Amino acid sequence: MNGHSNGKVNDTVEAFQCNSFNDLVIDTKKSAVHRKHETSRKEDEDKSRLPALEAAYTSIIRELGEDVSRQGLLRTPLRAAKAMQFLTKGYHENIEDILNNAIFDEDHDEMVIVKNIDVFSLCEHHLVPFFGKVHIGYIPNKKVVGLSKLARIVEIFSRRLQVQERLTKQIATGISEALQPKGVAVVIEAAHMCMAMRGVQKMNSRTVTSVMLGVYLEDPKTREEFLSLSQN
Repeated sequence: MNGHSNGKVNDTVEAFQCNSFNDLVIDTKKSAVHRKHETSRKEDEDKSRLPALEAAYTSIIRELGEDVSRQGLLRTPLRAAKAMQFLTKGYHENIEDILNNAIFDEDHDEMVIVKNIDVFSLCEHHLVPFFGKVHIGYIPNKKVVGLSKLARIVEIFSRRLQVQERLTKQIATGISEALQPKGVAVVIEAAHMCMAMRGVQKMNSRTVTSVMLGVYLEDPKTREEFLSLSQN
């Protein structure tokens, strides 16, 4: 009798595991199809807008006093238009698509830090670059994220026309909303070409911004630990 009951239980467990695995495979396939569709749609949008961007760059170069028909500049408007689309591709991306089921249940409640993430963005005031490093820390609340996804979140928001203060806040808020952790800390240190190439022309200046959420804001010791670990 006991053996018969155990057999039924095992069959039920195996059926449940099989169904769960099949559901996971189906969800993964659906996500892949959705991502492919979104990528295709974004590429089509970029292509449709490319002629207008190219014409705008042609006009800018001409108004600067250059000969747009000379050999070195013949394809510059098109190249510049494609480059600008790449540098602002974050407008077509969102955190949900990037995370793509990469949030995992994990009984870990100690600090996680990913530091020295390279960041490049365009200052929205003069459309010239600023670049530097991003340091991210969070304290999980039973959920962790694939480490590379933190760098991808930085990429989403930095590939837009930005100011460093807003970029820092968007990264922190995005991580907080996606993971619901106990706290998030983000520090960015960057050099701004709008200060180095023009204006005051100070080559060695660096701008540091930070956003602290949750326990990083409430607990000075936690904040100090993050700042110490991320800077060393």
